[in-house]
Amino acid sequence: MNNAEGPILDSSQQTATPFSYGAGHVRPNSAQDPGLVYDLTTNDYLYFLCAIGYNSSQLISFSNSSVPYECPKSASLNDFNYPSITVPSLNGTITVGRKLKNVGSPATYKAKVDAPEGISVSVEPESLTFDSVGQEKNFKLTLKAKQAGAAKDYVFGLLTWSDGYHFVRSPIVVKAAAADAAA
Repeated sequence: MNNAEGPILDSSQQTATPFSYGAGHVRPNSAQDPGLVYDLTTNDYLYFLCAIGYNSSQLISFSNSSVPYECPKSASLNDFNYPSITVPSLNGTITVGRKLKNVGSPATYKAKVDAPEGISVSVEPESLTFDSVGQEKNFKLTLKAKQAGAAKDYVFGLLTWSDGYHFVRSPIVVKAAAADAAA
């Protein structure tokens, strides 16, 4: 919402989407104590490069290791451990995996989903209990179009993990596959 409680507009004076305005304001004090992070390692970035078509010989210049990184037989951007969850071509149902790292006090975080319009979203597990700093936990998010062509254009939602004090938000962006959009 803008200052007049109306929708934020893009440069064409159309109602803006998260593509136009991003994920919100940066709060430096909250950034000092985020609670959880999506921690990416060098291997995560090498996996990303494999998923977009790089091969092991091309990855040598990106790796600090003397042992060449071997791309997995099948690498998918769906499981890239990035906070944003984007499915640009949803065809039926998809499950994506993510990993959260506790960088705060021990706590239990519960998932809350604001599903994109026309998409059902489920989280497994629905809560994560962290007993120590540095502990990591995995979760899966399953997205399913409620009907064929449900998301012909990009639709937006939000996954929030909270322990009541910290709020770790991940945007969800979905668009139906061309076959679904034509149905």
